[in-house]
Amino acid sequence: MPEQTILSLSAIVALVPSSLLPLRKDHSRDMIFWLVLVVAVAGPVTWVLASMAGAWRTDLSTTLWVTVAATMAIFAFITVLTRETWRLTPLISAYMVVLGILAAVWSQAPHKPLAAAASGGWIGVHIAVSVATYALVTIAAVAALAAFLQERALKRKRPTTLTRLLPSVADCEWLLVRLLVLGEIVLAMGLATGMALQYGETGTLLVLDHKTILTITAFAVIGGLLIAHFKTGLRGRKAARIVLLAYLLLTLGYPGVKFVTDVILA
Repeated sequence: MPEQTILSLSAIVALVPSSLLPLRKDHSRDMIFWLVLVVAVAGPVTWVLASMAGAWRTDLSTTLWVTVAATMAIFAFITVLTRETWRLTPLISAYMVVLGILAAVWSQAPHKPLAAAASGGWIGVHIAVSVATYALVTIAAVAALAAFLQERALKRKRPTTLTRLLPSVADCEWLLVRLLVLGEIVLAMGLATGMALQYGETGTLLVLDHKTILTITAFAVIGGLLIAHFKTGLRGRKAARIVLLAYLLLTLGYPGVKFVTDVILA
């Protein structure tokens, strides 16, 4: 079995226990939870470190694994700092398992190392900022989905096993707003570093390709949502739908572009 396949399977297996933890009795943020969360972070991070030793790769599979690793690492950090975020673990982990499986399926797509001319300077900052942005908005989108599920269960007066495990609507919205504020700031940095890179390479600040248009649109959508929230108190299902729209735009602009170039047009 190829080494890459073993790495992928190991990373996926590392994510599974955290998605199943809520099924145990008296599920809480105890030592077992933390140990399983550490394993869930270590699996994808190990894949990234082992697979990209010496060179940054730009293929779809790597993009997805970097997303999983960054999302789990940032989620674990936020879980340490906040009280109720840990309750999002079943949704976050299950989604990361799905992304990991997709990454494994498309691991045979051509592996393209980053061009040597673009391997230093602003490109490192831009990549780090872009990955952090997408991870933050991913967690915000999961929090929005959790709020949506909780609100629907409350209106129907039919709580489910899943909604009993998730944070309350108020806790989801509290986390959501703070993640979006931070995500908007980091996204602005990503746009700025992207323009710096573009100017250094072509002498032009902005090239309106698909990725740029989708990213700017997502930035505007998140900004509009935050303004509406603080000015009019926009929340609930409407806010959740807007967050999911912003996440869709970023997904189309980040892994979506990789899917088109590496899978469809390959």
